[in-house]
Amino acid sequence: MTYPQEPWHGQTPPLPAPGPPPYPIAQFPAGGALPAPPKRGTSVQVALISAVTLVLLCCGGVIISTIVAAPPEPQGQKQPAAEAVPTVPAADATPPVTVPASPQQVATPTGAAEPTTPAAPVVRTRTVTETQRIAFQTRTIRDSSLPKGTRKVSTRGVAGVRTLTYQVTHTDGVQTARKLVKSEITKAPVTRVVRVGTKETRQCDPNYSGACVPIASDVDCAGGSGNGPAYVHGPVRVVGSDIYDLDRDGDGIGCDD
Repeated sequence: MTYPQEPWHGQTPPLPAPGPPPYPIAQFPAGGALPAPPKRGTSVQVALISAVTLVLLCCGGVIISTIVAAPPEPQGQKQPAAEAVPTVPAADATPPVTVPASPQQVATPTGAAEPTTPAAPVVRTRTVTETQRIAFQTRTIRDSSLPKGTRKVSTRGVAGVRTLTYQVTHTDGVQTARKLVKSEITKAPVTRVVRVGTKETRQCDPNYSGACVPIASDVDCAGGSGNGPAYVHGPVRVVGSDIYDLDRDGDGIGCDD
């Protein structure tokens, strides 16, 4: 950017033309005494300083930026690489230790396949316990104290328990063997007992006492001339109606002959 220059730029500025004093005489004190005019050298210095300051303010920024800006790098040329500084090892540095390679880490020759060793199967053995139910048995007893056809459970049956112990083998998580190593009855079963009545029972006619007169279509005295179909061994006392005509003589007692 170009700024206009004063005609006297770089030279001593011209002095003002002589003339009447710039200030009215009435402004000064009575007596007509005028103040001493400023010295010429001082005015020139002040004007010069003002001009330099103005020039610096206008053009100084452009000049400074031009001086400070780095020159462009020529095209097609590369900056030289920074020189590498050799590294000096410390005096107390520990020298590296060389560890010999294990047989497994030795590289195999190129083109030769490394033999593969199959992994050994994982075999595990454990003990397993199971239980089984043992059914109880039933025993029947004939009881003459019970009426014929009657059944009565005198002892309740209880099932038993059998404990089985197995040795189970797993290979790679799959069961491959199962062996029974122990079997024992840990709870014995209880046999159920049922009583069956065998006592012969018959109903007696309530019209007679002393002997059981069966209830039938007709009853005769045993050893008599009657033809039954039922018989009674007397004597029997008639306590009600003599429906079977057992008291032939009317004394209240039948089958007494």
